[in-house]
Amino acid sequence: MNVMIMGSGGREYSIGRAMKDDENVDKLYFCPGNGATENLGQNVDIKDYHELAQYAKDNNIEFTIVGPEAPLVDGVVDIFKAEGLTIFGPSKEAAQLEGSKVYMKNFLAKYNIPTARYIESDSIEEVFKFIDTLEVPIVVKADGLCAGKGVIIASSHDEAKKAASEMLSGKSFGDAGLKVIIEEFLDGYELSMFAICDGEDYVLLQAAQDHKRLLDGDEGPNTGGMGAYAPTPLVDDELYQKVKDRVIRPTLDGMKKEGAPFEGVLFIGIMVVNGEPITLEFNVRFGDPECEILMPLMKSSVFDLFHKAATGKLNELNVEFYDKYGVGVVMASRDYPYSSSTPAEIVVDEIHHEEIKNNTHISYAGVKKEEGVLFASGGRVLVCVGLGYSIQEARDRAYALCGQVHFAGKKLRTDIAYQALRA
Repeated sequence: MNVMIMGSGGREYSIGRAMKDDENVDKLYFCPGNGATENLGQNVDIKDYHELAQYAKDNNIEFTIVGPEAPLVDGVVDIFKAEGLTIFGPSKEAAQLEGSKVYMKNFLAKYNIPTARYIESDSIEEVFKFIDTLEVPIVVKADGLCAGKGVIIASSHDEAKKAASEMLSGKSFGDAGLKVIIEEFLDGYELSMFAICDGEDYVLLQAAQDHKRLLDGDEGPNTGGMGAYAPTPLVDDELYQKVKDRVIRPTLDGMKKEGAPFEGVLFIGIMVVNGEPITLEFNVRFGDPECEILMPLMKSSVFDLFHKAATGKLNELNVEFYDKYGVGVVMASRDYPYSSSTPAEIVVDEIHHEEIKNNTHISYAGVKKEEGVLFASGGRVLVCVGLGYSIQEARDRAYALCGQVHFAGKKLRTDIAYQALRA
């Protein structure tokens, strides 16, 4: 069948790459896609979701996969379903789990899902009073969507108050920060877990670890993610079971009780504290760059996984993973994440080493094509992905590929997966 993938980043490129040669997929469409997705399928530039649904009907696009959070929060799934179209992703109501951190935290509390102690408020006095009760560091979060950047880890009470004040005034994140969450800081290690859900059943993918900070050693500002690896050895069967029993199952049951059954990707940000999983946040889509490493680790059909989730048939599926590890290293533009960068031509050297050629690939994100030439157009430009039978092998291959990719001002971390290799 014809399949459309909504989004323009490395996440959407990776999903398309994983499905391109699937026997169930005749043609891929990307909306809007990027300069490299047109090598996998056809780019479509339609911004209005009603028009896009009509385009899908007119072009016999039988299945749509939504990549980013904004269309989900805006209700694209409801619009497509109203037109009788099959689409993978949560409804507008269910997408509040990411669209509003206040909704999410209150949901966790209501259904007794372990999370950090918090307050949600739009009152500066109430916020300041709660901040004074916490030990530093202190977590300050904007309520709405901030593209992964609406979280401040304050190292003093004054810094926490300043961050909260700037959010509540609209200075930091506009309307997204007009209500804030103040949260106790949890001291542990962070994991990304992804459950593919059909409202009733779910499939839990391998746990990944993301690297949010810009610089080596987890220094510098938070970004959308500078690299990731999976599966992580920091998770054992016991921890997976705790996440299933204490987080995923009560979430699916709770969302049904709320009248908003959850279908799509439930991305659980977990902090492991003394062996116990504490829920930091929910997102309602794949993480980026986690998606770029999870897709090539799937041995069974990625199309089947998403399509059966979208049609309520996950219980029919037997999901298999390769017995391998994936490491993804993000290459960003010169001025990321501070400002936009001047477009720069991307040059990829011809790879002669068979081991590198057969066990690595590039997932493109912030790129555009002009007269057949690919340019880095800003932000996170691409992800170099390496696969191997150990994390070290996958990491070495990913960095070997990084050495073959050139553009002016390229920026990358050199220590992706250091937590696992140190463990």
